[in-house]
Amino acid sequence: MKNVLLIASEAVPFIKTGGLADVAGSLPKYFDKTKFDVRVMIPKYTCIPWEYREKMVYKTHFYIDLAWRTQYVGVFELEWNGVTFYFIDNEFYFGGNSHIAGFMRI
Repeated sequence: MKNVLLIASEAVPFIKTGGLADVAGSLPKYFDKTKFDVRVMIPKYTCIPWEYREKMVYKTHFYIDLAWRTQYVGVFELEWNGVTFYFIDNEFYFGGNSHIAGFMRI
């Protein structure tokens, strides 16, 4: 079995601003599950609807040195329509009202 990890900034049904979300959220379910283990990783934006956030399961966390500071990185998991999604948590980058705001805080 081959492992495939799709990493994107958005994925339906969790967060969508453009076509990337459609691809990242839909494509994984079309892989042959007997040959591929496909998972998706996206940021855990605070604007993801509560109906999904409440079902996420905490997996782990760690700290990473980034430039002059140390940043928290949390990992949450949710299986949706037979696909495992990982959500990367960091309020500094992904905590704004819009997920675009997180990219502007570099």
